[in-house]
Amino acid sequence: MSRARIVITGLGGICALGNNALDIWDSMTAGRSAIGPIDSDALHDVKTRIGAQIRELPDHGLERKRTTTMDRFSLLAVIAAGEALANAGFEVTEQNKSRCGSVVGVGVCGWESIEESYRAILLEQKSRVNIFTVPRVMPGAAAGQVSMQFGLRGPVFGATSACSSANHAIASAVDQLRLGRADMMVAGGSDAPLVFGVVKAWEALRVLAGDTCRPFSADRQGLVLGEGAGMVVLETLEHARSRGATILAEIGGVGLSADASDIVAPSVEGPAQAMAACLAEAGLAPEDVDYINAHGTGTKANDRIETEAIRSVFGKQADKLSVSSTKSMHGHCLGASGALELIACVNAVRAGVVPPTANYQEADPECDLDVTPNEAARRDVRAALSNSFAFGGTNAVLAVKSYG
Repeated sequence: MSRARIVITGLGGICALGNNALDIWDSMTAGRSAIGPIDSDALHDVKTRIGAQIRELPDHGLERKRTTTMDRFSLLAVIAAGEALANAGFEVTEQNKSRCGSVVGVGVCGWESIEESYRAILLEQKSRVNIFTVPRVMPGAAAGQVSMQFGLRGPVFGATSACSSANHAIASAVDQLRLGRADMMVAGGSDAPLVFGVVKAWEALRVLAGDTCRPFSADRQGLVLGEGAGMVVLETLEHARSRGATILAEIGGVGLSADASDIVAPSVEGPAQAMAACLAEAGLAPEDVDYINAHGTGTKANDRIETEAIRSVFGKQADKLSVSSTKSMHGHCLGASGALELIACVNAVRAGVVPPTANYQEADPECDLDVTPNEAARRDVRAALSNSFAFGGTNAVLAVKSYG
């Protein structure tokens, strides 16, 4: 049975690398790491004082009565969604709004508001919390806020699967389009984890780096948390053509799997299964893929196991792949990471440039792929994979192809 082709017509993003998708891509290709000291009084009692922090929000034009109902992760999602829709040249109207929807992934939801509530009732001895606490913190809040801001009346819901949330959200949006429930979907992920409780919790796992994130480098120490949001506009090819849209790239396929083994330790089999499933759905042979944006968190176990998983799927072709981890520059933005990394994949296909793995210092024989160390590489990228693997063993891989 033939399936509808799904294309990307708009990109939007905000993270420590830039306040829009173009600036993010330019920073990526320049190999600029945005990891640095976290500027926050709330983190006075944590050992980890580095992160990939958004220093200043752009002028988003939202009314205060709207922003008071939002946690930071929802605000970032709305900003990125607005850019993606503008980039796509898509106007939501009375005639099409019921055919337009949104799926937004989130990893840790509204912790800024949760901590505000804890301070109010436990430290300041207040008798009540902010009236909007519940709608601020709920994981589906970002999707709801995006729908309200832009008048989307079609399928709207949140997705949460830890660090795979954005890719699962995008995969779900693809499904809505292929099932005929919508003509346009705004999809991606958002997270704002640079708050006291979240950083302390990650410290307890002993996976945070003390200086910076250097994926695949032998001297890597761990991951670095970041904040941000990434969104894409997805349409059926028929719908995009009918309105004369500029098509940036095509979603070739999706691969989903579960490790079903350990809540935190990754496996080789689960990620390999997701990559293989993605290739099969996209109709791609291993030799058709030129670039993989790796999950590449910078932990000892993750990078080694991802390398093994890539080799198990691609065989000898693995030595011809370009691989990189842009988390070395924008940090691990948890539920937003996959969407920011999709921006890298789309632009790699369009520009013929592979962004680098920044901060790389020393080759690791257990991570023996071409990880594009420190400098971007010129290369014709016909197809790219975006890998997202999460705690809980939930894996989601997207394939992006050049449109033509």
